Amino acid sequence: MAETGGAEGERPGAGDLRSVLVTSVLSLERLDLDLFRGRHYWVPVTRRLFGGQIVGQALVAAARAVGEDMHVHSLHCYFVRAGDPGVPVLYQVERTRTGRSFSVRSVKAVQHGKPIFICQASFQRAQPSPVQHQFAMPAVPAPEELLTWDELIHKYLQDPNLVEKYRQGLNKMLAQNVPIELKPVNPPDVFHWQPQEPKQLFWVRARGYIGEGDMKLHCCVAAYISDYAFLGTALLPHRQHTVEFMVSLDHSMWFHAPFRADHWMLYECESPWAVLGQVRPHPQGS
Repeated sequence: MAETGGAEGERPGAGDLRSVLVTSVLSLERLDLDLFRGRHYWVPVTRRLFGGQIVGQALVAAARAVGEDMHVHSLHCYFVRAGDPGVPVLYQVERTRTGRSFSVRSVKAVQHGKPIFICQASFQRAQPSPVQHQFAMPAVPAPEELLTWDELIHKYLQDPNLVEKYRQGLNKMLAQNVPIELKPVNPPDVFHWQPQEPKQLFWVRARGYIGEGDMKLHCCVAAYISDYAFLGTALLPHRQHTVEFMVSLDHSMWFHAPFRADHWMLYECESPWAVLGQVRPHPQGS
Protein backbone atom coordinates (compact mmCIF):
# COMPACT_ATOMS: atom_id res chain seq x y z
CA MET A 1 0.00 0.00 0.00
CA ALA A 2 1.21 3.51 -0.81
CA GLU A 3 0.12 6.38 1.42
CA THR A 4 -0.84 9.99 0.80
CA GLY A 5 -1.37 12.69 3.42
CA GLY A 6 -2.62 16.20 2.76
CA ALA A 7 -5.33 18.27 4.36
CA GLU A 8 -8.09 15.77 3.73
CA GLY A 9 -5.96 12.90 5.00
CA GLU A 10 -4.96 14.61 8.28
CA ARG A 11 -8.46 15.42 9.62
CA PRO A 12 -7.27 16.86 12.96
CA GLY A 13 -9.35 18.83 15.44
CA ALA A 14 -11.50 18.36 18.51
CA GLY A 15 -14.63 17.85 16.43
CA ASP A 16 -13.33 14.71 14.73
CA LEU A 17 -14.59 11.35 15.89
CA ARG A 18 -12.03 8.84 17.08
CA SER A 19 -11.95 5.95 14.62
CA VAL A 20 -14.33 3.19 15.67
CA LEU A 21 -11.66 0.73 14.55
CA VAL A 22 -9.59 1.89 17.53
CA THR A 23 -12.29 2.49 20.12
CA SER A 24 -14.38 -0.62 19.44
CA VAL A 25 -13.26 -3.14 16.84
CA LEU A 26 -9.61 -3.39 17.92
CA SER A 27 -10.16 -2.68 21.61
CA LEU A 28 -9.67 -6.15 23.13
CA GLU A 29 -10.55 -7.10 26.69
CA ARG A 30 -7.65 -8.68 28.57
CA LEU A 31 -8.79 -11.76 30.49
CA ASP A 32 -5.35 -13.03 31.53
CA LEU A 33 -1.69 -12.34 30.73
CA ASP A 34 -1.92 -13.61 27.13
CA LEU A 35 -5.68 -14.18 26.78
CA PHE A 36 -8.00 -11.61 25.21
CA ARG A 37 -11.64 -11.32 24.16
CA GLY A 38 -12.77 -9.49 21.04
CA ARG A 39 -16.27 -8.41 20.09
CA HIS A 40 -17.87 -7.62 16.74
CA TYR A 41 -18.71 -4.22 15.27
CA TRP A 42 -19.67 -4.92 11.65
CA VAL A 43 -20.93 -8.26 10.32
CA PRO A 44 -21.22 -8.67 6.50
CA VAL A 45 -24.47 -9.67 4.82
CA THR A 46 -23.12 -13.24 4.66
CA ARG A 47 -23.68 -13.37 8.46
CA ARG A 48 -20.16 -14.72 8.89
CA LEU A 49 -17.44 -12.91 10.76
CA PHE A 50 -15.41 -10.53 8.62
CA GLY A 51 -11.95 -12.03 8.09
CA GLY A 52 -10.23 -8.65 8.45
CA GLN A 53 -11.68 -8.28 11.94
CA ILE A 54 -10.12 -11.58 13.03
CA VAL A 55 -6.74 -10.69 11.46
CA GLY A 56 -6.72 -7.22 13.02
CA GLN A 57 -7.78 -8.41 16.47
CA ALA A 58 -5.26 -11.27 16.41
CA LEU A 59 -2.50 -8.79 15.61
CA VAL A 60 -3.64 -6.57 18.50
CA ALA A 61 -3.35 -9.57 20.84
CA ALA A 62 0.11 -10.44 19.52
CA ALA A 63 1.28 -6.81 19.80
CA ARG A 64 0.26 -6.68 23.46
CA ALA A 65 2.68 -9.51 24.17
CA VAL A 66 5.83 -7.67 22.97
CA GLY A 67 7.70 -4.59 24.16
CA GLU A 68 6.89 -1.08 22.97
CA ASP A 69 10.11 -0.94 20.94
CA MET A 70 9.19 -4.00 18.87
CA HIS A 71 7.34 -3.40 15.59
CA VAL A 72 5.48 -5.95 13.49
CA HIS A 73 7.04 -6.65 10.11
CA SER A 74 5.00 -9.67 8.94
CA LEU A 75 2.13 -11.98 9.78
CA HIS A 76 0.92 -15.25 8.26
CA CYS A 77 -2.57 -16.56 8.96
CA TYR A 78 -4.97 -19.41 8.23
CA PHE A 79 -8.75 -19.38 8.61
CA VAL A 80 -9.75 -22.89 9.69
CA ARG A 81 -13.46 -22.52 10.58
CA ALA A 82 -16.25 -20.04 9.90
CA GLY A 83 -16.67 -17.51 12.69
CA ASP A 84 -19.94 -17.22 14.64
CA PRO A 85 -21.11 -13.57 14.88
CA GLY A 86 -23.32 -14.51 17.85
CA VAL A 87 -20.47 -14.98 20.34
CA PRO A 88 -17.17 -13.18 21.13
CA VAL A 89 -13.79 -14.50 19.97
CA LEU A 90 -11.07 -15.53 22.41
CA TYR A 91 -7.47 -14.89 21.39
CA GLN A 92 -4.78 -17.05 22.98
CA VAL A 93 -1.20 -15.79 22.52
CA GLU A 94 1.88 -18.00 22.72
CA ARG A 95 5.25 -16.29 23.16
CA THR A 96 6.98 -18.53 20.64
CA ARG A 97 10.32 -16.71 20.67
CA THR A 98 11.64 -13.56 22.32
CA GLY A 99 15.01 -12.39 20.98
CA ARG A 100 17.05 -9.21 21.13
CA SER A 101 16.18 -8.15 17.58
CA PHE A 102 13.28 -10.43 16.54
CA SER A 103 10.34 -11.92 18.42
CA VAL A 104 7.57 -14.27 17.26
CA ARG A 105 4.07 -14.52 18.69
CA SER A 106 1.56 -17.23 17.77
CA VAL A 107 -2.15 -16.48 18.12
CA LYS A 108 -5.11 -18.85 18.12
CA ALA A 109 -8.65 -17.46 17.79
CA VAL A 110 -11.21 -19.71 19.49
CA GLN A 111 -15.01 -19.98 19.49
CA HIS A 112 -17.08 -22.78 21.03
CA GLY A 113 -13.87 -24.39 22.26
CA LYS A 114 -12.43 -24.82 18.74
CA PRO A 115 -9.88 -22.76 16.79
CA ILE A 116 -11.33 -20.71 13.94
CA PHE A 117 -8.06 -18.99 13.01
CA ILE A 118 -4.32 -19.33 13.63
CA CYS A 119 -1.64 -16.73 13.07
CA GLN A 120 2.06 -16.10 13.52
CA ALA A 121 3.33 -12.53 13.74
CA SER A 122 7.00 -11.54 13.66
CA PHE A 123 8.22 -8.38 15.38
CA GLN A 124 11.53 -6.57 14.97
CA ARG A 125 13.33 -3.83 16.87
CA ALA A 126 13.71 -0.85 14.52
CA GLN A 127 17.14 -0.75 12.88
CA PRO A 128 18.18 1.79 10.20
CA SER A 129 19.55 0.39 6.96
CA PRO A 130 21.35 2.11 4.06
CA VAL A 131 20.13 -0.60 1.65
CA GLN A 132 16.60 0.16 0.41
CA HIS A 133 14.50 -0.05 -2.76
CA GLN A 134 10.86 -0.35 -3.77
CA PHE A 135 8.68 -0.49 -6.87
CA ALA A 136 7.27 2.79 -8.16
CA MET A 137 3.68 3.54 -7.17
CA PRO A 138 1.16 3.19 -10.04
CA ALA A 139 0.16 6.46 -11.70
CA VAL A 140 -3.43 7.02 -10.56
CA PRO A 141 -5.69 10.01 -9.80
CA ALA A 142 -5.33 11.50 -6.32
CA PRO A 143 -8.02 10.43 -3.82
CA GLU A 144 -9.43 13.98 -3.74
CA GLU A 145 -10.37 13.56 -7.42
CA LEU A 146 -12.43 10.39 -6.88
CA LEU A 147 -15.80 9.47 -5.37
CA THR A 148 -16.12 7.22 -2.35
CA TRP A 149 -17.96 3.93 -2.74
CA ASP A 150 -20.94 5.40 -0.85
CA GLU A 151 -21.00 8.43 -3.16
CA LEU A 152 -20.93 6.14 -6.19
CA ILE A 153 -23.90 4.19 -4.82
CA HIS A 154 -25.87 7.42 -4.30
CA LYS A 155 -25.03 8.34 -7.90
CA TYR A 156 -26.29 4.96 -9.16
CA LEU A 157 -29.51 5.32 -7.12
CA GLN A 158 -30.33 8.60 -8.90
CA ASP A 159 -30.86 6.70 -12.16
CA PRO A 160 -34.67 6.57 -12.68
CA ASN A 161 -34.26 3.50 -14.92
CA LEU A 162 -32.41 1.49 -12.27
CA VAL A 163 -33.83 -2.04 -12.00
CA GLU A 164 -35.53 -2.58 -8.63
CA LYS A 165 -33.40 -5.57 -7.61
CA TYR A 166 -30.27 -3.47 -8.12
CA ARG A 167 -31.82 -0.61 -6.15
CA GLN A 168 -32.56 -2.92 -3.23
CA GLY A 169 -29.05 -4.36 -3.31
CA LEU A 170 -27.42 -0.92 -3.37
CA ASN A 171 -29.58 0.29 -0.47
CA LYS A 172 -28.50 -2.75 1.55
CA MET A 173 -24.88 -1.88 0.86
CA LEU A 174 -25.46 1.70 2.02
CA ALA A 175 -27.07 0.47 5.25
CA GLN A 176 -23.93 -1.42 6.28
CA ASN A 177 -21.95 0.50 8.87
CA VAL A 178 -18.50 -0.35 7.50
CA PRO A 179 -15.69 1.45 9.40
CA ILE A 180 -13.65 1.85 6.17
CA GLU A 181 -13.65 4.56 3.50
CA LEU A 182 -12.94 3.34 -0.01
CA LYS A 183 -12.50 5.14 -3.34
CA PRO A 184 -12.25 2.89 -6.43
CA VAL A 185 -9.80 4.20 -9.02
CA ASN A 186 -11.71 2.46 -11.85
CA PRO A 187 -15.16 1.61 -10.49
CA PRO A 188 -16.53 -1.65 -11.94
CA ASP A 189 -19.77 -1.56 -13.88
CA VAL A 190 -22.10 -3.09 -11.31
CA PHE A 191 -24.98 -3.46 -13.79
CA HIS A 192 -23.23 -5.43 -16.53
CA TRP A 193 -21.45 -8.74 -16.35
CA GLN A 194 -18.73 -8.58 -18.99
CA PRO A 195 -15.47 -10.20 -17.83
CA GLN A 196 -12.83 -7.79 -16.61
CA GLU A 197 -9.13 -8.00 -15.86
CA PRO A 198 -8.60 -9.42 -12.33
CA LYS A 199 -7.04 -6.25 -11.00
CA GLN A 200 -8.40 -3.35 -8.95
CA LEU A 201 -6.99 -0.19 -7.42
CA PHE A 202 -8.56 1.50 -4.40
CA TRP A 203 -7.74 4.38 -2.14
CA VAL A 204 -8.64 3.19 1.38
CA ARG A 205 -8.41 4.51 4.92
CA ALA A 206 -10.03 4.01 8.31
CA ARG A 207 -13.08 6.13 9.05
CA GLY A 208 -12.41 8.69 11.76
CA TYR A 209 -9.21 10.01 13.29
CA ILE A 210 -6.40 7.88 14.75
CA GLY A 211 -3.44 10.26 14.90
CA GLU A 212 0.25 9.43 15.13
CA GLY A 213 0.02 7.03 18.07
CA ASP A 214 1.71 3.64 18.16
CA MET A 215 2.83 2.31 14.78
CA LYS A 216 1.64 -1.17 15.80
CA LEU A 217 -1.90 0.23 16.07
CA HIS A 218 -1.80 1.51 12.49
CA CYS A 219 -0.58 -1.93 11.37
CA CYS A 220 -3.54 -3.55 13.16
CA VAL A 221 -5.96 -1.17 11.42
CA ALA A 222 -4.34 -1.90 8.04
CA ALA A 223 -4.65 -5.63 8.77
CA TYR A 224 -8.40 -5.12 9.29
CA ILE A 225 -8.73 -3.12 6.06
CA SER A 226 -6.65 -5.57 4.01
CA ASP A 227 -9.37 -8.23 3.74
CA TYR A 228 -12.09 -5.82 2.53
CA ALA A 229 -13.00 -5.80 -1.21
CA PHE A 230 -10.23 -8.35 -1.69
CA LEU A 231 -11.79 -11.63 -2.84
CA GLY A 232 -14.03 -9.91 -5.36
CA THR A 233 -10.99 -9.18 -7.52
CA ALA A 234 -10.73 -12.89 -8.36
CA LEU A 235 -14.31 -12.88 -9.68
CA LEU A 236 -13.91 -10.07 -12.22
CA PRO A 237 -12.99 -12.36 -15.17
CA HIS A 238 -15.87 -14.71 -14.24
CA ARG A 239 -18.77 -12.31 -13.72
CA GLN A 240 -21.02 -14.43 -15.95
CA HIS A 241 -20.88 -17.22 -13.34
CA THR A 242 -22.82 -17.33 -10.10
CA VAL A 243 -20.67 -17.76 -7.00
CA GLU A 244 -22.77 -18.26 -3.88
CA PHE A 245 -20.07 -17.33 -1.40
CA MET A 246 -16.33 -16.90 -0.98
CA VAL A 247 -14.22 -16.96 2.17
CA SER A 248 -10.61 -16.24 3.02
CA LEU A 249 -8.48 -19.33 3.66
CA ASP A 250 -5.07 -17.81 4.29
CA HIS A 251 -3.72 -14.31 4.60
CA SER A 252 -0.20 -12.84 4.77
CA MET A 253 1.03 -9.28 5.21
CA TRP A 254 4.39 -7.49 5.31
CA PHE A 255 4.94 -4.05 6.83
CA HIS A 256 7.95 -2.29 5.33
CA ALA A 257 7.79 1.31 6.54
CA PRO A 258 5.79 3.59 8.89
CA PHE A 259 2.41 4.84 7.64
CA ARG A 260 -0.91 6.25 8.84
CA ALA A 261 -3.98 4.03 8.42
CA ASP A 262 -6.24 7.09 8.74
CA HIS A 263 -4.54 8.63 5.68
CA TRP A 264 -5.46 7.54 2.17
CA MET A 265 -3.51 4.42 1.13
CA LEU A 266 -3.41 3.07 -2.42
CA TYR A 267 -4.43 -0.59 -2.35
CA GLU A 268 -3.51 -2.58 -5.47
CA CYS A 269 -5.35 -5.93 -5.71
CA GLU A 270 -4.75 -8.56 -8.38
CA SER A 271 -5.55 -12.22 -8.87
CA PRO A 272 -2.86 -13.94 -10.97
CA TRP A 273 -4.50 -17.38 -10.66
CA ALA A 274 -7.91 -18.85 -9.85
CA VAL A 275 -9.77 -22.14 -10.23
CA LEU A 276 -13.18 -21.26 -8.89
CA GLY A 277 -14.47 -24.82 -9.03
CA GLN A 278 -11.80 -25.73 -6.49
CA VAL A 279 -12.67 -22.63 -4.45
CA ARG A 280 -9.03 -21.53 -4.38
CA PRO A 281 -8.62 -18.15 -6.06
CA HIS A 282 -5.31 -16.44 -5.31
CA PRO A 283 -5.79 -12.68 -4.91
CA GLN A 284 -2.91 -10.55 -3.68
CA GLY A 285 -2.61 -6.92 -2.71
CA SER A 286 0.06 -4.32 -2.15
